[in-house]
Amino acid sequence: MLTTSEDYQLSSLDCIKGMQALEKGGIDLVVTSPPYNIGIEYGRYDDDLGAEEYLKWSGKWIREVAKVLVEEGSFFLNVGGSPTEPTMPHQLVMIACKYFKLQNTFHWVKSITVEPREGEPLSVGHFKPINSYRFVNDCHEYIFHFTKTGKVPIDRQALGVPYQDKSNIKRWSHTNGKDLRCRGNTWFIPYKTIQSRIKDRPHPASFPVELVENCIKLHGVDKVQTAMDPFLGIGSSAIAALNCGVPKFVGFDIDAEYLKVARKLVTERQAQLSEV
Repeated sequence: MLTTSEDYQLSSLDCIKGMQALEKGGIDLVVTSPPYNIGIEYGRYDDDLGAEEYLKWSGKWIREVAKVLVEEGSFFLNVGGSPTEPTMPHQLVMIACKYFKLQNTFHWVKSITVEPREGEPLSVGHFKPINSYRFVNDCHEYIFHFTKTGKVPIDRQALGVPYQDKSNIKRWSHTNGKDLRCRGNTWFIPYKTIQSRIKDRPHPASFPVELVENCIKLHGVDKVQTAMDPFLGIGSSAIAALNCGVPKFVGFDIDAEYLKVARKLVTERQAQLSEV
């Protein structure tokens, strides 16, 4: 399905005001990653609020997400903590649970070392080293899946993986003879290697397009007519929505420079898809 610029609305409005202007119950899927309040240097946003102020603000925008999301919708919240504030993601969960049920929790693994039964250990992915005598390197973030009822059906096999032990295909009736099982709640999604941070990833905390694609597919692509990201950044969620054939998208970001990049990337991706 081809989309137009009118179908993908990327706005410079503050997300709270932007969502207040939307129709209630008009969004099928929300995937977002808000500022973590850990001092990241964004263009226009102060990422160093007091904890109480940050949580109060978080409650406001999460409440608006609840208003615009359909009853059977999904809200995927990507958030990471810091070694000195490890409970902050869980405090956000408690705020969100005022309006939602926590249906699934996923771990976005950015870097991992696997020690196979035979051979040398294999390290893959990227992480930011921590120079500390107290803390280990932080190689993962959370993706919390909220729904209004906690009972929304999902497409578990949309992210399915083959069985390692093929004998399980015949032994377990729930396989229906298919070599495909639920991936589970760990997603290894490394950042792509880039040449220039400023040129290739001009946002200090963008998430990979694949992460959002996973969320869309898990919820069920056919059930998503309109997706939204309240904190659009440079548009990873919009690109993912295009890749999955989502007809309409709404995104907000107060930073004009990030929004400029996002609009450019969306236009380019729309042009690429129109040629296919």
